[in-house]
Formats: sequence, C-alpha cells, structure tokens
Amino acid sequence: MSTITSAPDRPRRWDAAFSDDITDTDVQRLMAREPFKDMNPESFPRSAPLPDVLKNDARLHRFKKGEIIVREGDYGTSAFLILAGSARVVIGPSLPPAAIGRREPARRGLFRALAQLWGNSREDEVARRRESRGLLRRGGADKDAKDVRIVLQDVPRVLDQHRTATIEEGDFFGEIAALSRIPRTATIFAEEDGTELLEIRWQGLRDLMRYDPKLRQHIDRVYRERALATYLEEIPFMKFLSAEAKKQVMDATQFETYGDYDWSGDYKKLVKSGASAAQEQTIASEGDYPNGVVMVRSGFARMTQRYGDGHRTLNYLGSGGIYGFDEIAHNWRQPDRVIALQHSLRVIGYTHVLVIPASLIERLVLPSLPKDWLPPVMETEGEGTLSTPAGTSRANSPFTQSPFPNKASPSGSKKTVAVKTTSEPEAVVGSGMMEFLTQNRFFNGTETMVIDMDRCTRCDDCVRACASTHDNNPRFLRSGPIHDNIMVAQACMHCADPICMIGCPTGAIHRDAFGGEVVINPATCIGCSACANNCPYGSIRMVELRDEDGNILVASDAKPIVKATKCDLCIDQYGGPACERACPHDAMKRMNLNTLDELAAWLHR
Repeated sequence: MSTITSAPDRPRRWDAAFSDDITDTDVQRLMAREPFKDMNPESFPRSAPLPDVLKNDARLHRFKKGEIIVREGDYGTSAFLILAGSARVVIGPSLPPAAIGRREPARRGLFRALAQLWGNSREDEVARRRESRGLLRRGGADKDAKDVRIVLQDVPRVLDQHRTATIEEGDFFGEIAALSRIPRTATIFAEEDGTELLEIRWQGLRDLMRYDPKLRQHIDRVYRERALATYLEEIPFMKFLSAEAKKQVMDATQFETYGDYDWSGDYKKLVKSGASAAQEQTIASEGDYPNGVVMVRSGFARMTQRYGDGHRTLNYLGSGGIYGFDEIAHNWRQPDRVIALQHSLRVIGYTHVLVIPASLIERLVLPSLPKDWLPPVMETEGEGTLSTPAGTSRANSPFTQSPFPNKASPSGSKKTVAVKTTSEPEAVVGSGMMEFLTQNRFFNGTETMVIDMDRCTRCDDCVRACASTHDNNPRFLRSGPIHDNIMVAQACMHCADPICMIGCPTGAIHRDAFGGEVVINPATCIGCSACANNCPYGSIRMVELRDEDGNILVASDAKPIVKATKCDLCIDQYGGPACERACPHDAMKRMNLNTLDELAAWLHR
C-alpha cells in the first residue's frame, strides 16, 4: 500500500515564469515606455498587477542581423514588441525549409524503443528526476536549456529574391498565431544587430488586452489587417486579379469574428441541454439574398438545410472553406433566374471569417476567371428563384450594401436542391454520421482515434501498447461516443483549434514546433487543471504524482500534487502512434476529420 510523503508548497501560476532573467530594473524600464506607460495600473487586479505581468509573462531577447525570430509554419502562443532596431517579414515566396533550419524532431533509437518494454517504472505516474526539477521547485524554467537560434546565411539574396516588409520599433507582431491558435503566417528575422524584442506569452497578452482597452483596440486592428492581407493572397481566384483589383477587394473585405474564444464551457452546456443547430449563432441563412462570399479564416462553421421542422447538417467548413460563391456565380451568369442561398451557415465554437461583397465578386472576380473555373449553374425545384425588380441594377441593389443584412429574402422558405459539392459528404458518410460528427465537434480533430466496433475484439492490445510506450501509463480510454458501429475513443485528437491551451498559465500545454502535435511539458505543468477543464472532449486527465518508491507527493496543504496527462501521439516513436500499430484487426485508425475524405475511404474500405 502506498504511503504519503511531503513535498514543497503547491505550485502557483507564476512559480514557472516565462523567463528567470527579466529583472525589476527591466520591468521599470518597460513601464517607462509605450505602450505600458500609458496603461492605468489601477485597472489591473491585485492578482495580476501590470508589473507582475511584465516580469512573469514576458522575456527580453536581443538578436543579431539575420537571426530568425519566428518561422513560417511554426506554432506559437506569444506575441512580440520591438523595443529597439527593426525586423523584416518575408511576405513571399516562402523561404526554403533548409534556410530556416527546419528538421524532423529526434526519435528514440532502436535500443531505447526496445528498452522501454522492460525499463518502465512499476509505479504509476512517477515524477522522475529529469522531470521533477521544474515540478517540485519554485521557478520551473530549465536553466540548462540552450537558446538555439538560426541565422540566415545570405540576407542580401533573401531581400533580392523575396518580397519583404519592415517592422519598426514599437510595432507588435505574432499576435495572429497567439490569438487564433494557428501556425505562424510568415518568417521574420532581425534586420540589424542589437534588435531588442519583448516576447509576451499568450497568458500575459490576454491580461494586457483585458485590462487596457487601447491596447486591445490597437492589436485587434493590426491583427485584422495582417490576417486579411495574408489570407486573401492564398485564395485561388485572387491570382487572376490585377494589383488594383486586389486592392479594391481587400479594401472592401470585412473581417468578422463569431463565437467565444473560450467556447468549451458553452459547448459542454449545449451538450447537456441537447441543443440543436438552430440555437447556434447564424452567419447567413438559407433563403436570404446571396450578397457576399464568406471565407472561413479559422475555426469551423456548419452548413445546414431546412429539414421538416429542424435543420439537417450537410457539411462543415474549416479554414479555407468558402460559402456563397456558387449562388453569386449562378446569379451573375443568369440574372433572370436569381436564386437565394441554398444553405445556412452557423458558427461552431470560435470562428473568424472574411466577407467579400457580391458586387465586387460580380464586377471584378467572376469576369477574370477562366470558364472552367466557374461553378456549374445551380438547379432548384419549385419556386427556387428571387426576382430582381425591373430596371434595378444588381450591383446597386440594396441587398449588396452590407455583407449579410438582417433582412429575410422575399422568397421565404422554399424547398431547394443542394449543390453537388456540398451534398457529397452527406452522401458518402451518411446524414446520421454527419450529425454525429458535428454535434460532438469531432471535425476539430486532426488525429482522431476512430474504432470500428464490428472489427474490434476488445483485446486491449492498443491500450497495452500505449502503456508500454508511456512508462506503463496508458494515455487514452478505449471508450467514447458511438454511432452505428463507429466509436470515437476518448483520446486527444490534437485539435485544429486546441482550446485546451487557452487557460494554461505557464504554457506547459503547447504545440510541438515542428509537427504541431499538442503536448504537455511535465516540467512546467503546475497541476491547475485548466487544460483538463477546457478540453471539450474529456481527453486530458489529472493524475497524482509519486516518487520513485511509489509514495504519493503532497503539497503543504496536505492535498496530492497532480499533473495533466494525455496522448502525445507517440511523438518520439519512429513508427508513430503505438495504439494504431498494435491493433491486430485493423479496427483502429487515427485520422484527420477536418475533411471527410479519409473517413469516407476508411468506412468503405
């Protein structure tokens, strides 16, 4: 039977500061310059005063000329403020991977992979010495960690061959990744020696924006402008436009945000209440005039169609999804048969969208497209059209004045036929499966564990393989919601929108910089349970720590010290997830449910 042994005081949020190197003198210097000198310290709570936010949630960096600050494609949850010098952002084309030092993460060698079969501890969740330095002492930062930086070897050539822009002293950058939980959108390097930056992790940026409205407005404006410019460049039909036409589209495009940044709590309430799609926030409604193209920048949206007294899910759109383009193209090609929107678009979670008015799509985009790029003419049954008053130009129609005015179309409710491209997912996986995936929001998972219960023999080889890979502690439960014969197991899905990362006060739960897997650093986890509470899928567990003799570690308040654990996708294993490799019946698959192609192929294998 285990005994209880004492341990230091229970960790608190700032026991693991972002940096141990920032001093009180540094904080005073920061407080004396913009934007911090203009902030009102009285607006910050006593639990998170402004000086403490700067000391514990920020760190200072100095870069030499050509040193890379952030790399395009890396995942990061911090923003940067240039204190001195300047930086260059590479707009395009992207730098080659070798130039920015990108390489595969280290894997366990063959001997280590075999040794884990007999070298695991006999006790559960042992806080090993290599991990406990940060867990069981104040100041969890690893002082032995090396600050490895990458230097561009030929800056003049980069400036010649790539479009770049200068970021000056006093400018913020990196807030797009910090606020949207998406990869860095560009590579940025120091333009001169001695460039000094203040890096603020997401938790500190959140507090600064929460208690200083002026900074919140500034970052929100810059964030919108940069996200808009970056995303529009990636839209395929934009490449056919002239520079002047692109500018007109960019100037008219609106950037909208729907839902809550921390949507997990609301989602859990919806699940308990059995809420339907009709109770989700609506971006655009079926039957309304198609007066704008909606493009999903980040997050997810559900496409539904009226079905009886309710709504049926036909598809869901993730980043890059486009809504309303087909209807606008149809109306442009057949102005005498103007049709309404064929589906409703509803917010799921926290979603950023861009909206381009239909008038610009008709005037600039559609005339520039090759004929084979135009979508086919849409068909409707019965009264599937909207009439345009005689003598009224559609470009000057009052419906085009705002992207989605709160005004019902004159056509009312009518039965329509779905566009082929949006009905395909339902036809392939079935309407019941579509509702199952959408109601449970499993589309968020990039590595969702799906089990065919007809093939699964409950042998638990998958659980044993996971345990042997993680010191005899399995990181998932072979249970979860089931639809027909398909189970989605309670394992970390490594979400496209990892809401579990939001509340982590130390950044212990984070994305791997190379592959984007959501992992937990045990050395900086303080056991606050924020990630476990935020996870919408119950895939993170809080476990008690033990020493190497099996004794439970407790804090000074006599309560056990816990840490968060979850699936890390066997990030250090050459063969990938051990659970999937161990299944003897091909009953399990880790798959990306952001799109339905992989699921459809697996269901019909």
